[in-house]
Amino acid sequence: MLAKRIIPCLDVKDGRVVKGVNFLNLTDAGDPVENAKFYDEQGADELVFLDITASHEKRKIILDVVARTADDVFMPLTVGGGIKSIEDIRDLLNSGCDKVSINTTAVHDPYFIKEAAERFGSQCIVVAVDAKRVRQDMTYEPEEPWFGDAFLKEARLNFLPVTHDPSPNTSVFWAISTHGGRKMRQIDAVKWAKKMEELGAGEILLTSMDRDGTKDGYDIELTMAISEAVSIPVVASGGVGTLEHLREGLVEGKADAALAASIFHYKEYTVKEAKEYLKEKGVPVRL
Repeated sequence: MLAKRIIPCLDVKDGRVVKGVNFLNLTDAGDPVENAKFYDEQGADELVFLDITASHEKRKIILDVVARTADDVFMPLTVGGGIKSIEDIRDLLNSGCDKVSINTTAVHDPYFIKEAAERFGSQCIVVAVDAKRVRQDMTYEPEEPWFGDAFLKEARLNFLPVTHDPSPNTSVFWAISTHGGRKMRQIDAVKWAKKMEELGAGEILLTSMDRDGTKDGYDIELTMAISEAVSIPVVASGGVGTLEHLREGLVEGKADAALAASIFHYKEYTVKEAKEYLKEKGVPVRL
């Protein structure tokens, strides 16, 4: 069995690591390169930078951060946030990152993923799927123009208007969101992940928007549903508060990697402690 990966995540704004709640009340949390070195020394398998500035004018700042990080650490680095063009991907890869994570642009133009994968290879194209359990009171953005596409239209939520009541005796559905969870789309998250794999994505970064920031653990039902639906690696994200949550995501959720932010950044646990715990529980990890 392949070793499971442990991946810390850092929010980067204007070249600095920041911490806050739902991107509000942000405080400076240090230099991203120094943070990266710290996680590299602890044995993290990979690192994710989320560029929350993500504007064209400030893109060069994250490019500099990536270049400096690549000079000092040797674990794989993924960068997400505001990637809108092939040129954005090329610039990030040339600066030294190994993978790019794409969400909103993929929803606006699914074939962007196909173009990117053909240009750079599937191994460096990650699609971020931000999924939220469907509720009757949800408000959705207008349909995307590609809903009429015969190849992709099956990904839409064809059971709307929603009457779903998430009880043990009914099926559970998840819709996807964009713009950091602020906009909902009438797209089935599981079907969407499968379509992204078909279009060339090499990995799914799956975040439960219901669990994100709660420290209540991953949405195991969601994680398992998508892990079983695709053959490419799935990174579980959203809700880690304990080391047991990591195990649950990797074992019950069947994810290939576990991403966490606060528990590592605030030193509640170290990456080494997490891996030792997982090993004791029989989960294959690299020590």
